[in-house]
Amino acid sequence: MDAGAASRLICGVDEAGRGPLAGPVYAAAVILDPRRPIAGLADSKQLSAPARDRLAPLIRAHALSWAVASASVEEIDALNILQATLLAMRRAVEALTPQPAEVLVDGTHCPEIALPARAIVKGDRTVAAISAASILAKTARDAEMLRLHALYPHYGLDQHKGYPTAAHLAALRRHGVADIHRRSFRPVRELLDRA
Repeated sequence: MDAGAASRLICGVDEAGRGPLAGPVYAAAVILDPRRPIAGLADSKQLSAPARDRLAPLIRAHALSWAVASASVEEIDALNILQATLLAMRRAVEALTPQPAEVLVDGTHCPEIALPARAIVKGDRTVAAISAASILAKTARDAEMLRLHALYPHYGLDQHKGYPTAAHLAALRRHGVADIHRRSFRPVRELLDRA
């Protein structure tokens, strides 16, 4: 790739899994190839699971570059969920080859990176590269929650993916807090305090 083309590369970044009580937070960074457009890109939350599963391999195959990264439960509890999310985003961006000229991040915060970056509210609905990143982050995190479900089947992670649903809260009360749970999150912390 010539220097002129590299200087125009735009990367989209988004996260998945800020709200759950269990599991890592994920982020993805994607540089789309304008010569290989992908039909159907949208905010991952507005797509069905089958649509995300169909689009994710297309993004990985057609993008100029992509990366997925995460921050662990331990990092979430040590840093707080916002800082852990920004850490996962930074890891994803730094894993890209080539590096982009500009980074567009969904939301209101940008990770600390040595590149120009802009936060775009609802960017996952308006910027194709951010939509692509949201799909990769969501599908990667869902796959990890299915892996964790096989290890901790009694929490029902395959159904709620760690979010604080009534079923998950009931399972927490019944089975207690596991090492996959975020102890800094209030429902988990309150259970530990009562114990």
